[in-house]
Amino acid sequence: MQGPSCGSFAPLKERQVALTKTRYMHIHVYMEQGAPEKQSAAALFDLPCACQNLRRVTRVVTRIYDQELRKAGLEVTQFGLLTALDAGGEANQKWLSAGFAMDSTTLTRTLGLLLKQGWVRVRRGKDRRERLFRLTQAGKRQLAKAQGYWERAEQRLRRELGDEGWNSMKQTVLRITEAAMAA
Repeated sequence: MQGPSCGSFAPLKERQVALTKTRYMHIHVYMEQGAPEKQSAAALFDLPCACQNLRRVTRVVTRIYDQELRKAGLEVTQFGLLTALDAGGEANQKWLSAGFAMDSTTLTRTLGLLLKQGWVRVRRGKDRRERLFRLTQAGKRQLAKAQGYWERAEQRLRRELGDEGWNSMKQTVLRITEAAMAA
Protein backbone atom coordinates (compact mmCIF):
# COMPACT_ATOMS: atom_id res chain seq x y z
CA MET A 1 0.00 0.00 0.00
CA GLN A 2 1.31 3.44 -0.81
CA GLY A 3 2.06 5.90 1.96
CA PRO A 4 0.91 9.49 2.34
CA SER A 5 3.68 10.89 0.13
CA CYS A 6 2.82 8.62 -2.83
CA GLY A 7 -0.38 10.07 -4.22
CA SER A 8 -3.82 10.97 -2.98
CA PHE A 9 -3.84 8.77 0.12
CA ALA A 10 -3.53 10.16 3.62
CA PRO A 11 -3.32 8.18 6.87
CA LEU A 12 -6.63 8.05 8.70
CA LYS A 13 -5.28 6.62 11.93
CA GLU A 14 -2.79 4.16 13.32
CA ARG A 15 -3.97 1.39 15.56
CA GLN A 16 -2.09 -1.12 17.64
CA VAL A 17 -3.77 -4.52 17.71
CA ALA A 18 -2.77 -7.23 20.19
CA LEU A 19 -2.15 -10.52 18.38
CA THR A 20 -0.99 -12.40 21.45
CA LYS A 21 0.14 -11.34 24.90
CA THR A 22 3.58 -10.42 23.58
CA ARG A 23 3.12 -9.62 19.89
CA TYR A 24 1.53 -6.55 18.37
CA MET A 25 0.78 -5.54 14.84
CA HIS A 26 0.51 -1.92 13.74
CA ILE A 27 -2.22 -1.29 11.20
CA HIS A 28 -2.16 1.86 9.11
CA VAL A 29 -5.49 2.73 7.54
CA TYR A 30 -5.34 4.89 4.43
CA MET A 31 -8.29 6.75 3.01
CA GLU A 32 -8.50 8.22 -0.46
CA GLN A 33 -9.07 11.93 -0.52
CA GLY A 34 -11.76 13.16 -2.88
CA ALA A 35 -14.63 11.35 -4.53
CA PRO A 36 -14.44 7.55 -4.09
CA GLU A 37 -16.27 6.94 -7.36
CA LYS A 38 -13.29 8.30 -9.30
CA GLN A 39 -10.74 5.72 -8.14
CA SER A 40 -8.13 4.97 -10.75
CA ALA A 41 -8.41 1.81 -12.81
CA ALA A 42 -4.60 1.72 -12.67
CA ALA A 43 -4.91 0.65 -9.01
CA LEU A 44 -6.55 -2.63 -10.05
CA PHE A 45 -4.41 -5.75 -9.92
CA ASP A 46 -4.89 -9.21 -11.35
CA LEU A 47 -7.13 -11.42 -9.26
CA PRO A 48 -6.66 -15.20 -9.34
CA CYS A 49 -10.21 -16.45 -9.84
CA ALA A 50 -13.54 -15.80 -11.54
CA CYS A 51 -15.31 -15.26 -8.21
CA GLN A 52 -13.01 -12.46 -7.04
CA ASN A 53 -13.07 -10.75 -10.44
CA LEU A 54 -16.86 -10.89 -10.63
CA ARG A 55 -17.29 -9.68 -7.06
CA ARG A 56 -15.01 -6.72 -7.79
CA VAL A 57 -16.84 -5.71 -10.96
CA THR A 58 -20.17 -6.11 -9.18
CA ARG A 59 -19.07 -3.80 -6.35
CA VAL A 60 -17.93 -1.13 -8.81
CA VAL A 61 -21.03 -1.33 -11.01
CA THR A 62 -23.35 -1.43 -7.97
CA ARG A 63 -21.67 1.73 -6.70
CA ILE A 64 -22.60 3.56 -9.94
CA TYR A 65 -26.26 2.55 -9.72
CA ASP A 66 -26.49 3.20 -5.98
CA GLN A 67 -25.00 6.70 -6.43
CA GLU A 68 -27.73 7.59 -8.89
CA LEU A 69 -30.64 5.75 -7.24
CA ARG A 70 -29.78 7.19 -3.81
CA LYS A 71 -31.21 10.47 -5.15
CA ALA A 72 -34.59 8.71 -5.29
CA GLY A 73 -34.14 7.04 -1.89
CA LEU A 74 -33.42 3.55 -3.29
CA GLU A 75 -30.61 1.06 -3.70
CA VAL A 76 -30.21 -0.96 -6.88
CA THR A 77 -31.46 -4.17 -5.21
CA GLN A 78 -34.66 -2.42 -4.13
CA PHE A 79 -35.07 -0.90 -7.59
CA GLY A 80 -34.68 -4.34 -9.17
CA LEU A 81 -37.39 -5.85 -6.98
CA LEU A 82 -39.77 -2.96 -7.66
CA THR A 83 -39.11 -3.37 -11.39
CA ALA A 84 -39.71 -7.14 -11.28
CA LEU A 85 -42.96 -6.71 -9.37
CA ASP A 86 -44.07 -3.98 -11.75
CA ALA A 87 -43.42 -6.23 -14.76
CA GLY A 88 -44.68 -9.46 -13.22
CA GLY A 89 -47.63 -8.20 -11.22
CA GLU A 90 -47.98 -10.43 -8.19
CA ALA A 91 -45.11 -12.78 -7.38
CA ASN A 92 -44.10 -15.19 -4.67
CA GLN A 93 -40.76 -15.18 -2.93
CA LYS A 94 -39.62 -18.38 -4.64
CA TRP A 95 -40.09 -16.84 -8.11
CA LEU A 96 -38.29 -13.63 -7.09
CA SER A 97 -35.45 -15.55 -5.47
CA ALA A 98 -34.96 -17.74 -8.55
CA GLY A 99 -35.20 -14.84 -11.00
CA PHE A 100 -32.57 -12.79 -9.19
CA ALA A 101 -30.52 -15.86 -8.17
CA MET A 102 -30.71 -14.31 -4.70
CA ASP A 103 -30.68 -16.21 -1.42
CA SER A 104 -33.90 -16.19 0.56
CA THR A 105 -32.45 -14.33 3.56
CA THR A 106 -31.28 -11.36 1.49
CA LEU A 107 -34.56 -11.30 -0.42
CA THR A 108 -36.59 -11.40 2.81
CA ARG A 109 -34.59 -8.49 4.24
CA THR A 110 -35.00 -6.38 1.09
CA LEU A 111 -38.70 -7.16 0.77
CA GLY A 112 -39.09 -6.22 4.44
CA LEU A 113 -37.66 -2.77 3.72
CA LEU A 114 -40.02 -2.34 0.76
CA LEU A 115 -42.98 -3.41 2.91
CA LYS A 116 -41.95 -0.99 5.67
CA GLN A 117 -41.81 1.86 3.14
CA GLY A 118 -45.30 0.94 1.91
CA TRP A 119 -44.04 0.29 -1.63
CA VAL A 120 -45.04 -3.39 -1.60
CA ARG A 121 -47.88 -5.29 0.02
CA VAL A 122 -48.08 -8.96 0.79
CA ARG A 123 -50.91 -11.45 1.08
CA ARG A 124 -51.14 -15.17 1.74
CA GLY A 125 -51.39 -17.51 -1.26
CA LYS A 126 -53.56 -20.60 -1.58
CA ASP A 127 -50.93 -22.47 0.37
CA ARG A 128 -50.78 -20.73 3.78
CA ARG A 129 -46.96 -20.78 3.63
CA GLU A 130 -46.89 -18.89 0.33
CA ARG A 131 -46.65 -15.12 0.41
CA LEU A 132 -47.54 -13.09 -2.67
CA PHE A 133 -46.02 -9.65 -3.19
CA ARG A 134 -47.41 -6.80 -5.27
CA LEU A 135 -46.48 -3.16 -5.84
CA THR A 136 -48.64 -0.56 -4.15
CA GLN A 137 -49.49 2.78 -5.77
CA ALA A 138 -46.76 4.31 -3.59
CA GLY A 139 -44.36 1.69 -4.95
CA LYS A 140 -45.31 2.56 -8.52
CA ARG A 141 -44.71 6.25 -7.79
CA GLN A 142 -41.33 5.44 -6.19
CA LEU A 143 -40.35 3.35 -9.21
CA ALA A 144 -41.34 6.17 -11.58
CA LYS A 145 -39.34 8.64 -9.47
CA ALA A 146 -36.26 6.40 -9.63
CA GLN A 147 -36.49 5.56 -13.35
CA GLY A 148 -34.56 8.62 -14.55
CA TYR A 149 -31.77 8.03 -12.06
CA TRP A 150 -31.50 4.40 -13.14
CA GLU A 151 -31.31 5.53 -16.78
CA ARG A 152 -28.52 7.93 -15.87
CA ALA A 153 -26.53 5.09 -14.26
CA GLU A 154 -27.11 2.95 -17.37
CA GLN A 155 -25.89 5.75 -19.61
CA ARG A 156 -22.77 6.36 -17.50
CA LEU A 157 -21.71 2.75 -17.87
CA ARG A 158 -22.86 2.38 -21.46
CA ARG A 159 -20.95 5.52 -22.49
CA GLU A 160 -17.72 4.01 -21.12
CA LEU A 161 -18.32 0.59 -22.73
CA GLY A 162 -19.70 1.69 -26.09
CA ASP A 163 -22.47 -0.23 -27.87
CA GLU A 164 -20.29 -3.19 -28.82
CA GLY A 165 -18.84 -3.49 -25.31
CA TRP A 166 -22.31 -3.14 -23.78
CA ASN A 167 -23.78 -5.97 -25.87
CA SER A 168 -20.71 -8.15 -25.33
CA MET A 169 -20.91 -7.58 -21.56
CA LYS A 170 -24.56 -8.62 -21.43
CA GLN A 171 -23.92 -11.80 -23.45
CA THR A 172 -20.85 -12.70 -21.40
CA VAL A 173 -22.57 -12.13 -18.06
CA LEU A 174 -25.49 -14.32 -19.16
CA ARG A 175 -23.11 -17.09 -20.28
CA ILE A 176 -21.18 -16.90 -17.00
CA THR A 177 -24.42 -16.99 -14.98
CA GLU A 178 -25.68 -20.05 -16.89
CA ALA A 179 -22.32 -21.82 -16.57
CA ALA A 180 -22.11 -21.13 -12.85
CA MET A 181 -25.65 -22.41 -12.33
CA ALA A 182 -24.77 -25.61 -14.21
CA ALA A 183 -21.44 -26.13 -12.40
